[in-house]
Amino acid sequence: MAEPRHFITGEELTGDELRALVGRAEQLRSTGSSRTALPLRGRSVALIFEKPSTRTRVSLEVGVSQLGGHPVVLRGDELQLTRGESVRDTAMVLSRYVALIAVRSGDHEAVVELAEFSSAPVINALTPLHHPCQALADLLTLQQRFGMVKGLRLAYVGDGNNVCNSLMLLGAAAGVQVAVATPPELRPDEAIVARAGSSVELGDDPLAAAAGAHALYTDVWVSMGDEGDAAKRRKLLAPYQLNSELLTAARDDAIVLHCLPAHPGEEITEDLLYGDRSAVWDQAENRLHAQKALLELLVA
Repeated sequence: MAEPRHFITGEELTGDELRALVGRAEQLRSTGSSRTALPLRGRSVALIFEKPSTRTRVSLEVGVSQLGGHPVVLRGDELQLTRGESVRDTAMVLSRYVALIAVRSGDHEAVVELAEFSSAPVINALTPLHHPCQALADLLTLQQRFGMVKGLRLAYVGDGNNVCNSLMLLGAAAGVQVAVATPPELRPDEAIVARAGSSVELGDDPLAAAAGAHALYTDVWVSMGDEGDAAKRRKLLAPYQLNSELLTAARDDAIVLHCLPAHPGEEITEDLLYGDRSAVWDQAENRLHAQKALLELLVA
């Protein structure tokens, strides 16, 4: 039996594969669910959600269904993992039932271990360290708006979190120049910055990052698990708000991106989130199309 192909950080794909996946996602967006080929027909996919989810859960559940499969949605407290069963045993059992496993977890190493012992492909649907499915949708949104991804400049401002990590890695692979501006205290993971290489610019000046950018991107200031440091984070991140002043520094045709959920008045102003330059709602929809393309690739 061939070794399963996993999607844990996004680095599992070559640049050519990544651009082809984005192209396929664009096709799927235009054709919707009317296509005749159903690669998941008669197959089930386990969707494990240890954390609350709107876009990830719904887009994966709908995507599996549109590809002909049956989504088996499992909350973390519904698995024997909560009663001491090992990740290894869980992987070895689940992968005998299903064609794929997608998992949203608060423990990145547990997802890595799940993939190590699963005979079915494992998709990282979010961990504290990476959010590669989101980055696929982001690249698709850039492709839609600009007709290409290679050679674009994307400015990310705010917290150097999992979304930032995945943007750097997948952006680099796709040929996007990613300029990151964060407070020094909230810089992204240094090892990931090194792996992304010269495609990443790292600094603490949001206006410098935004200069000449095709897209401005931000995320929430207080993510799940960060509530205890909320006041400190808001103070550190206040100069990094995505607002009209920052947008003025970008290109005239620049778009606004946010992975959601948003808190207008904090990390982004309401006029940008809902304004004419916002691609946020296309970006959210693109979770569905990008993940369908990924599911197709992994079960091929």
